[in-house]
Amino acid sequence: EVRLVESGGGLVQAGGSLRLSCAASVTTYGPYCMKWFRQTPGREREAVASLYTRAGQKYYADYAKGRFTISRDSTENTVYLQMNSLRPEDTAMYLCAVDLRDFCWYPQYILTPHDNHYWGQGTQVTVSS
Repeated sequence: EVRLVESGGGLVQAGGSLRLSCAASVTTYGPYCMKWFRQTPGREREAVASLYTRAGQKYYADYAKGRFTISRDSTENTVYLQMNSLRPEDTAMYLCAVDLRDFCWYPQYILTPHDNHYWGQGTQVTVSS
């Protein structure tokens, strides 16, 4: 039903940039939410940014505002995460997710992980100081 493949991670120096990609195969005709999360060992998974496919609304975690940009190529159904001014604390496994719930764009859900999400395998981002 949903298949997600992330790419674009790697090692970058502090202050540098990376663009992550998530190629999505989604067999639904309705709108849904595409999200980026990140996780480090011993910490809970945290949201980075989300996008609602119906109207293209974008949502960001506070730490991502001004540095990260989520976008989508609807023809390829690929979601991107452009990350600029990277910091060592941005080091994490970055995961792409799809939320098919009708209310996925509600404020209490748009930046929250859930067991109902479909997840990719993740791509590692390492920022050196």
